[in-house]
Amino acid sequence: MGERLDAPGGRPPFPVVEPLASVLPGGLRPGSVVAVQGSMALLLALLAAATEKGAWAALIGVGDLGVLAAAEAGVVVQRLALVPRPGPDPAPVAAALLDGVALVALAGIDRISPGARRSLAARARQRGSVLLPLGRWPGADVELDCRAEAWHGIEAGHGRLRSREVVVRAVGRGAAARPRTARLLLPGPGGPVEEVLADLTIRAVG
Repeated sequence: MGERLDAPGGRPPFPVVEPLASVLPGGLRPGSVVAVQGSMALLLALLAAATEKGAWAALIGVGDLGVLAAAEAGVVVQRLALVPRPGPDPAPVAAALLDGVALVALAGIDRISPGARRSLAARARQRGSVLLPLGRWPGADVELDCRAEAWHGIEAGHGRLRSREVVVRAVGRGAAARPRTARLLLPGPGGPVEEVLADLTIRAVG
């Protein structure tokens, strides 16, 4: 068996796309909080494989994100619930969605009190969902930080930008305490996220 059954109730982890497996080798563990800093594209990439396998996802508080952008990131939009304007406090909306949605991504976390954050984390554990706050979340099981390095695609002064090179760093608690780092293309020239090849020769700009 390739899947770990260390989540609440013995549930297997939700899969991630192959380029992200180097920083999340066990996938997204049900009942966990995985905080994402620095990249909406990374957040969407985390939803892609799970929705492809049939899991539902929700994205709360991102008013400028369209269905097309999610689809281009590899998310199966037929299994994506968008709540662009959850009101002044997104915590009650997130709590309700954690009851029935596998992956709940949440922006606007600066408006959530510390007590409400703890309650949301506890609800995710109880329900076996994954909470994915966009930003720093004290006590997160895993923190993913995405730092842009360069854009690729323009050669000899002409052409168009095709991909963005980033460094993703993961650190957390327990089994995730050892930091992991991956150099990725987000997006890549051939898909939403790709690994950087050692022989990459496209000239960087910016």
